[in-house]
Order: sequence, then structure tokens, then C-alpha cells
Amino acid sequence: MSLPRADTSPLRIALLGPYSAGKSTLVAALLRLAPADIVDLVDAAPKTHEATSYEWNGATLVDLPGTLSGIDGHADAAWDGARGADALMIVTTSELPGEAETSTILRALDTDGFADRSVVVVNKMNAENSDRDVILDEIRRRLGPFADRVPIVPTDARDYIDALHDTTLPPDQREWLVAESGIEALTAELRRMTAPGVRGVRPKAQAFELLRVLADAERQWALDGEELDAAETAKKVEESISRAKERVLSALERESEVVASRITTAGDRAAAGVSEKDGVVPDRVARAVQEELERASTDFDASFSSSVRTAFDALVAECGTGVPEPESWVNHVEASEATFDGSRDDTSPLTHGVKEAAKKAAKAGAEKAGEWIGKVADGGNGPGSAASAIVEKLSKNRVGQKVLDAGGKVSNGVGKFKPWGKTKAAGKVAGAAGKVQWALAVMGPLMDLTSVAQDQSEWMALNKRRKQIKDHFGEEAREQQTALTDAGERYLGDWIAEVERSFRGFTERGAEISAERVVALTAITSLRDEAEKLVGPTR
Repeated sequence: MSLPRADTSPLRIALLGPYSAGKSTLVAALLRLAPADIVDLVDAAPKTHEATSYEWNGATLVDLPGTLSGIDGHADAAWDGARGADALMIVTTSELPGEAETSTILRALDTDGFADRSVVVVNKMNAENSDRDVILDEIRRRLGPFADRVPIVPTDARDYIDALHDTTLPPDQREWLVAESGIEALTAELRRMTAPGVRGVRPKAQAFELLRVLADAERQWALDGEELDAAETAKKVEESISRAKERVLSALERESEVVASRITTAGDRAAAGVSEKDGVVPDRVARAVQEELERASTDFDASFSSSVRTAFDALVAECGTGVPEPESWVNHVEASEATFDGSRDDTSPLTHGVKEAAKKAAKAGAEKAGEWIGKVADGGNGPGSAASAIVEKLSKNRVGQKVLDAGGKVSNGVGKFKPWGKTKAAGKVAGAAGKVQWALAVMGPLMDLTSVAQDQSEWMALNKRRKQIKDHFGEEAREQQTALTDAGERYLGDWIAEVERSFRGFTERGAEISAERVVALTAITSLRDEAEKLVGPTR
């Protein structure tokens, strides 16, 4: 948006002041009107009910109604006329302005920006018992910071008119009255003030007027009543939802980092436990690592669910019981399957065996799944091996069988088990089974019983295996952190969207009002910036 271009009509100089200050008489003096015209112009008071224009010296003098006339509408008409002026003659008298008049003068100079486009005229200076120096000093004191910026011209318009038209006056007395009336000094000051012409004065006048209009427009956007209530409600709900979301996201970031750290630490423990004799991870170490991985997953689920519950409770406290409760958090994040060298299959022997066992079990019926899986899990290590213990935990119940079933045949194509909509007991079983399966997938390479060291001298092969284990768990930590964060954000996004939908009915209008207000205030700010560039420093 941009400012309008200044028009080329004559400059407008408005006379602003209280009634009976002699504004109309000043106009008559400046125009050097004939006696008959003067009578029509200045007779009766207060007579100026609306702005009246007169052509003078290529400009337009605008005589305004008195600001303190006591007549309804005069003050408003005076200010409307002043706001449309390019420059001001601020008229007062030798009787000195009172508090209300002083406030009016300072408002025009300061708030309305006329300080550098005004002249203060102190009229009726030749009245009896008037001490010119005392009066002018007091006027300067009342102008305060503007005393050095605004010219002060003492005048007596009536003396000037008498000097022009009283034929009984001797020449020397007429000359003295003209000089002492100050009209010629005022004429010179007005010419100086308007010398820059329309292009030099009007843009600043328009800029100040635009600033006043914009201030009025801003006040129009001060909300109240039902609109204010609607906007405040929408803002409150928006802020509450935002806080709830930030709380959960913060917890998600923190807890996913904890899981990653625990996976890395578990990998370090597994690597450190590699036997120097044959390169195998002992059962007790593997079992401890598996249990730590399961605990890490369980602890994450508990902490993340707690953070969501806390956010839900806070929303209920702030926004009422209409907040929809989130679905139970279900961790479907899966572990990637890693190998140590390119010569092996893309799955560990144990994982591959479990899948094959599941397929075979399908032919004999789901009830035999545990038996087949147990056989493969023994892997030649006997029923007490870590691998056997892991799979045995899964094969004891149907839910565990479903989780283990990769081909979908045992579960007849049910696929991933999702506990919502089921019983709480089933949810817990599925959750535990999922954690065991995840730990199993992470630990797959540890179950590879292939010897990597025949004796204690083969340190390079042993250290390579240890490094591969640490690298595997490190990569798994990074992937799990990313996967948990992504899954948590999707889960949170679904819930927040549901919350927003539930409140839309009574926040939509408030949001629209707020949006409209922001657009309007943004446009106002843009225009104000442009206007202030033209206004320049005001102090």
C-alpha cells in the first residue's frame, strides 16, 4: 500500500482558536476588505458555524468555528477543518489562553504534527493594560518545547482595520497603528511558511492526517462485547493446545534420546561380553542385554503415555471437559535387521529360523507354533539358551504367536496386532510381545554362533566382531530414535487435530475475527511506516 499523491490545489491555512479571539477580524485584515465587507464578516458572535474559505495570496484562508464557543458541534467542526489544513494560524489573545485552550494548542502542535507548519498569533495586543513582553514570555512558557520551533506574532487586527479605513486619523498615527498591529509581520510569516509550495508542504500535511486516520482505524479494531469474548476464547484455546503440544513434543524428544542412549549402552555391554575364546556372546550377557532393551521400550511407552496424559489433563483444566481423550499409545516401531557381513542372508539365522518355523507351524495349526518355534530357537544350544528363552516367552500365548508370525499364515492374515479396541489384558500381552520381538530383532546378530576366533591370538577378528556389534547397536539407536520421534509426532498430530476439530464450533468465529484484525492492523502498520517516512523527526 502507498500514500496518495498530493493534489495541486492552493495551500489551506486554517485559523484555529476560541470564539471571540478575533479570527474573522484577522481574515478581514489580511484580505484588506472594504468596510462594508468587514461588517458582514465580523458582525455578531459567535458567528462562524462552519469552515469558511477565503482566497489570499495564492493560498486559501479557512476561518474555523471557535473551539470554546460552548455551541454543540463547533469544536468538532474546528478540528475537522484543522485536520484538512496544510498549515495553521493558532489564534489566541493578550488575555492569555486558559488551561483548556493551552491543551488545544499543544495538541495541534504535537499530536497533530503542526509544529513546523504553524504560527501562533496573539491578537488584541494593543488593549489597555497589556504588557507585551510579559504576555509573550508567558505564551512561550505555555508552549513549552515548541516555543523555539513555532513563530509567535503579536497582532491587533482591529487597529489595522481602523488604520486602513478611519479617514480621521492623521498619517503618522495611521502609520503607527499599521506597524503596531503586526499584520504586516504576520503576512511575512505566512508567506515564509508557505514558500515551499504545495509540493513542499502538503505531503507532510497528508502524512500527518493519514497517521490520525490510521490511529482512528486502530481504535475501531479494539474488540469488545461478544467479539472480544469470541476472540479471547479462540486465543485461549489456541494457546492451550499449543502448550499441550509443546509439552508432549519436548517429552518425546527427551525420551527418544534416552532410548537411543540405552540401546547404545546395551550394545557396548554386548560387545564387551564377547568371548575371547570363540567370539560368542554368553547367554547371561545376551539375556541381560535383551532385558535392558525391553525395559527401554517399556519405559519409553510409559513416559510418553504419561506426558500425553498430563497434556490431556492440562487441556481439560484450561478448556473444559469437551477435550477428546487420546487413543492409547501403541508402539509399532520395528527394529531393522542387520548382519555383520555381506556373505550372510539379510536376516540372522535365528530370525530366519523363526520365520520358517512359523510357516511350518501353520500346516499343523496355530497351537503347534510354540513347539516348532521352540525347536528352532534351541539352535543346537539346548533349551537353556538365550534364544530359546526369548522365543519361549512369545510362543506361550496366541497374541505372541501372532506377533512372531511374519508370513501371516498362523494368524490367517491378521497382520500386526493393534491393541486398541481389544481388552486391556490383550493390549498388555501384545505390548509385551512386541517388545520381545523388537529386542529379538535388535539382538539377532548376537545369536549367530559362528566362531570368529579359534584361539586367543586372533585379536583382529575378535575386535572386528566387537566393533561390528557396537556399530550395529549404534545404528539401531539412531534409527529407533528417529522412528520413535516420527511415530510419536504422527500420534500427537492425530490427537491435536481431533482436539482442534472438537473446539471448532465455538472458536471458529473468534479465530476469524482475530485473523481479520491481524490483516487490518498489518495493513495499517504498513501505511503508518510510509507516512512516518514523510513526517520525519517530530522532535
